[in-house]
Amino acid sequence: MSRRDDLLAAACDYVLTHSLIGLSLRPLAAAVGTSDRMLIYHFGSRDRMVSAIIEETIVRSVRVIEALPSAPTPADAVHRLWDLLQAEPMRHHEDVYLQAAATGQLGEEPYRSAARTANDVWCRAVEDWFARSGVAREDAPRVVRLVDAAFLGLHVNVTTDDASEISSAIADIAALVSRMAAVEAIGTSAGSGWAG
Repeated sequence: MSRRDDLLAAACDYVLTHSLIGLSLRPLAAAVGTSDRMLIYHFGSRDRMVSAIIEETIVRSVRVIEALPSAPTPADAVHRLWDLLQAEPMRHHEDVYLQAAATGQLGEEPYRSAARTANDVWCRAVEDWFARSGVAREDAPRVVRLVDAAFLGLHVNVTTDDASEISSAIADIAALVSRMAAVEAIGTSAGSGWAG
């Protein structure tokens, strides 16, 4: 590994623990055993370093999803994915993505572009996993858009901490994905796809 790769891995670990929002170069540099000047030397700018950290976080997330065994049904896939995102290391990975997305939503770069790129990479990996778990390949993007948006909403939901309400919502999402997969299976055998 190059010195830049080592610094990126250490910076990513730091952000996963301390947050992306309000990231300051001096404390980060001290934590990873270098100076803020050397960070700029290796990454070119603070913005490029932030983009690289977001990218590294998503690379780590994709490795986790690629190693996840396929689920027996699309509904099981929804439940497994939710459980995976609530556990470490994925919970912290999701937090970094949400921080980038929230800051990017305010129009701030590099967060906006980095979050979009990260989401594209993540969704492609999750599409592959849902396809391995019984969702028709052509419908995997639609399923993942639904699941990703619903999970994002539940992740940032500040109106409840009631685990039973969240479990009920996950069950509803799983049931909907099952129906989508079943309709697609019927539609494919009849020569038509999911109507949407």
